[in-house]
Amino acid sequence: MTVNFASPGHALPRLIARLVGEGNLPGDLSETVREAAAASRFTGKGGQVFEAFAPGDGGLMRLAFAGFGKATGQERDAALERAGGALVAKYLTSGETTLGIDFGGSGLSAGEAVSVLLGARLRSWRYDIYRTKLTDEQKPSLTQIVAIGAAEGAEALWQTEAALAEGIEFTRELVTEPANVIYPESFVARCLARFEGTGIEIVVLDKAALEALGMGALLGVAQGSVREARVLALRWKGRAGSRPTAFVGKGVTFDTGGISIKPAAGMEDMKWDMGGAGAVAGAMLTLALRKAAADVIGVVGLVENMPDGNAQRPGDVVTSLSGQTIEVINTDAEGRLVLCDVLTWVQNTYAPATIVDLATLTGAIMVSLGTEYAGMFANDDLLASQLDNAGKASGDKLWRMPLGAAYDKLIDSPIADMKNIGGRFGGSITAAQFLKRYINEGVAWAHLDIAGMVWADKPGATFDKGATGFGVRVLDRYVRDVLEG
Repeated sequence: MTVNFASPGHALPRLIARLVGEGNLPGDLSETVREAAAASRFTGKGGQVFEAFAPGDGGLMRLAFAGFGKATGQERDAALERAGGALVAKYLTSGETTLGIDFGGSGLSAGEAVSVLLGARLRSWRYDIYRTKLTDEQKPSLTQIVAIGAAEGAEALWQTEAALAEGIEFTRELVTEPANVIYPESFVARCLARFEGTGIEIVVLDKAALEALGMGALLGVAQGSVREARVLALRWKGRAGSRPTAFVGKGVTFDTGGISIKPAAGMEDMKWDMGGAGAVAGAMLTLALRKAAADVIGVVGLVENMPDGNAQRPGDVVTSLSGQTIEVINTDAEGRLVLCDVLTWVQNTYAPATIVDLATLTGAIMVSLGTEYAGMFANDDLLASQLDNAGKASGDKLWRMPLGAAYDKLIDSPIADMKNIGGRFGGSITAAQFLKRYINEGVAWAHLDIAGMVWADKPGATFDKGATGFGVRVLDRYVRDVLEG
């Protein structure tokens, strides 16, 4: 969906929307519209949408009012995004092609107007390329939003948020595609095509390169699949002279569980087990499109976890790139095996000062936090605080979880340096403890377990059912506030 800003004399669309705070209906409404709003119990609460009709120059006009409640601060931005999203959710398949949002007299600042537009743009995203029998009533008709009377500076601010939207949309695309379309090699190809001309530096490691390096943990996961593993590195060098920051993503493009195979019910969802890699790719696209003043490397480990006759077995011992050995107790605890080698490689190759990894790593984090927060584990309090603030500001919420030496004994192995899984309790914590063993001294590191956040079973304020694009916003906000701040 395109977002345009109306210039003087711009022809008004047939559908015009206005933003309303709770209890603050515009004073210029006709008595008929005011009475209709009261009859509909519309008061401007967050998420409410009310529609009326009025005569216009070209015939009957549709008037929509979206409520954003009484929220303040960061919650106000989220409420405004929700209002924009609610408008699009209502009119996306309405037959209207253009929605005009009239900010004149709303009292909203340029930044607040942009929040409305961002919510609207994000909520408009759908991926219908495989749906061949939609009726006209089911197909999206709304293709354009026109911002009318927005405060000065909104159009310039929108350029940055449009880059953010593109990154989120790219992540949603990658996560939504089925595993017969997106697998390690095609994930790389999709990124190569999308990043062309952006200034991103790209490195691709194929199976031979990974074998030569000694990435035994990552390759152990991949050996049961005919789809060969890949590692993809994306560098945006928007600032020189300091050690870079690394974002690392788990990219298991389909996860059967391997020999420790998952139950059939719901296994189709495991196409999104590459949500961490998708988030890193989307964040890197955003940084490149908005020309971020930061030196950031995004690295993703891409594998498919399948149970054929060559698959690794429970009880196998693999040697990671770091030289540490791992007893594979459960082949469905594969994400940490992928990440540990990628974490080692990015430190050996780029010497980053800070690493943030994102992974749909454990079901245990969903037991702890549900689908409201991603779990955050960190070895550095300052980094944890910075990411927490970025999560609150962006809406990609994080909740810090504990790390500690007491958990190490749960992954100690009698025949190797460690096991790849602990016992029944503290599953997300022992997974983080495992990864921590691959972080060099002096490197600030955070692990975000996003298993509950990358896919939604029902629509949200700014996304439809399906891929949410979680992770892009918190990484971009961290870059804005910490690396560019």
